[in-house]
Amino acid sequence: MKCFSGASKAGSVNQEEISGCFFGQSSFASHSIVNETSVVNAKDLVKTEDELKLFAPLGCGIQTGSGTVVNVAKATPADTICIMGLGGVGLSAVMAAKISGCRIIIGVDRVSSRLELGTELGCTDIIDTRKFDDLSRVVEEVRKLTDDYGTTITIDTTGLQKLIEAGVEFTSNRGQYIQVGTASPEAKIEIPVFTFMAKGKRFIGAVEGQVIPQDYVPQMVSWYREGRFPLDRLVKLFKVDGFEKAIEEMHHGSAIKPIICWM
Repeated sequence: MKCFSGASKAGSVNQEEISGCFFGQSSFASHSIVNETSVVNAKDLVKTEDELKLFAPLGCGIQTGSGTVVNVAKATPADTICIMGLGGVGLSAVMAAKISGCRIIIGVDRVSSRLELGTELGCTDIIDTRKFDDLSRVVEEVRKLTDDYGTTITIDTTGLQKLIEAGVEFTSNRGQYIQVGTASPEAKIEIPVFTFMAKGKRFIGAVEGQVIPQDYVPQMVSWYREGRFPLDRLVKLFKVDGFEKAIEEMHHGSAIKPIICWM
């Protein structure tokens, strides 16, 4: 049986058409057809088979989170940052914010193990949304942690409308709000145009960290080898026949970044 899928077209199994190219990936196959621009030559990056497994997710979620901080926001030690959602994307953003030296790094989530890991990876403060009946209270909490100024950089990885609205509100004057998480196609928010303009805020959409993978993947590997980017804290390996367990653990938060191993 041959199974192909990729960024450019659907594949087939025994001549029956299948789809598996969400966001140009999601092949769930041992072989894939991809665009040449999506390929990073790992010959000089990977030393062992175990490293190949570890580095497998660098081209998507981990690149997305860290790249948004480094490449889109261009974070500096002068910045205060709030990262909403501490999954693989959000925790990668936390690690990049620490590398960038951000003076305040706030992590927002509702899963205790993720909040704990966020603190270990670089969060200076955490907000547990399980404590709130209304997610709009995140605005008040962020302002308490930033002397009422709000954050200069706000990144949402959740796609939750209530958190998006809160993030836009607590982003500081002349700050930048960056939407990374995928919301439902119907999701909309209202922005008070005059206030938004007068405060000089920026609303930015970012995809895959807006990086050049051929340059940025080696950068992440370099950070990892220097001990500044502990992505091994995020991943958990599963054999291919255990994919259902991987999905289950991802849903309830015990696995941050499951990796399916074919061999």
